[in-house]
Amino acid sequence: MTRPGGVPFTERTPRVSAARKLLRRRFADSERRFLAEGPQAVREALTAGVVIELFGTASGLEKLEVPQGVRVSAVTDAGLASLTETVQPQGVVAVCSYVDVPLAAALDPAPRLVAVLAEIRDPGNAGTVLRTADAAGAGAVLFTDASVDPYNGKCVRSTAGSLFHVDVVRGCSPLEAVTASQAAGLQVFATTGYGAENLDDLADAGRLAAPTAWLFGSEAHGLPPELLEAADARVRVPVHGRAESLNLAAAAAVCLYASASHQRRKGAAT
Repeated sequence: MTRPGGVPFTERTPRVSAARKLLRRRFADSERRFLAEGPQAVREALTAGVVIELFGTASGLEKLEVPQGVRVSAVTDAGLASLTETVQPQGVVAVCSYVDVPLAAALDPAPRLVAVLAEIRDPGNAGTVLRTADAAGAGAVLFTDASVDPYNGKCVRSTAGSLFHVDVVRGCSPLEAVTASQAAGLQVFATTGYGAENLDDLADAGRLAAPTAWLFGSEAHGLPPELLEAADARVRVPVHGRAESLNLAAAAAVCLYASASHQRRKGAAT
């Protein structure tokens, strides 16, 4: 680790200015680098070995254990604020290498549990689904080209570091994600409030124990007809109370954990 000395960098320091360009997607894509903000995300990025440079205030940096070889630069509060999109920066920002993998690599060997973000454009929802998938033990999360980019700043923050834990695929078409998952031996379940099959019924029939890719769509509009048709089943989450429906993040959590629970029971029994 290299420690900074002397006067902290400001928002006008060339290295800070260069890092700030990564807030623009076109530049981030050309460099295949992005910014991760906050101690939790930065800690997980350091563990994953993808941090190229670390910027932070004195108080922010002292909370982290930084491995040797990572460039560390102290910055002023204004310098740090220029690297973030939040009102109250959390003390540290890391320049990280992109972590996405090709679709074929994520599905070979096939994970037992996959989340497919078909048309999720809200970055907070997308990041929360990724975090939930990680917590449920999913091996891959597929961000299709109809969804928000996984390196969107709010999406990265919403993952709370889970972006660095699972295989993330970026930019495949929704239909490609479905057909590739099926070719890898996973059943594809499309979530919809009007599904012909009930999640509880699938559980009772033992169908949740098989390797599964869950297909999630827009909270406002759901999944398009061609994806519902391509899936192996169209599944609704039962609502037992008076609520009209669950929000996307809650529905994703119910589905992913239902599969994870049944898969682990099957594994323990074999």
